[in-house]
Amino acid sequence: MPEKAKPESPAGESTAALNKPLNFQLKNVDPVHPYLAGRGITKETAEAFGVGYFSNRGSMSGRVVIPIHNERGELVAYAGRAVDHSEPRYKLPAGFHKSLELYNLHRAIGESDTAGRVVVVEGFFDCMKVSQAGFPCVALMGSSLSEAQEELMVRHFKNACLMLDECLVRLGRRMWVRAVVLGDGKQPDLLTGEEIAGLLGK
Repeated sequence: MPEKAKPESPAGESTAALNKPLNFQLKNVDPVHPYLAGRGITKETAEAFGVGYFSNRGSMSGRVVIPIHNERGELVAYAGRAVDHSEPRYKLPAGFHKSLELYNLHRAIGESDTAGRVVVVEGFFDCMKVSQAGFPCVALMGSSLSEAQEELMVRHFKNACLMLDECLVRLGRRMWVRAVVLGDGKQPDLLTGEEIAGLLGK
């Protein structure tokens, strides 16, 4: 008999490659750590994103932890950002496939307007700052767009505003896309809310 095909995931990947939901949540996460304030993240934003300094035991101890969810809002991983000069700057759990997820997708789906607009950035803090400025936003968690992430974008949104240099042509074949030029090597997380709003036209 022919072998049965593996069922497909929402992003077009086989279930063997899916990031499984976690069966725990980190406790005692501090949303008012000075590192977050230094990055321009308010307490309200940190609490909404579940971000904060984690001082308990574990692989993420002594780092700012960033919960990562799938498109259904299920917690699938934590990223840990070093608050000093230790390496790696970002720590992700073994076996987690970041190419299968778009950071903050589950919130952006609910925040997008009738035109289906979303802002696309590279990193976690870029995404938090753009969201804090009042725009639905997702992050690639890197500089390249995977096929799975492309499918998630096309499924949930009609228009994308890119605050990064990659994937303009690829996405432009499948949805309305415009690019925002930041200039001077700046990243969205270094901009004020007013500067972000000015660039995005609000």
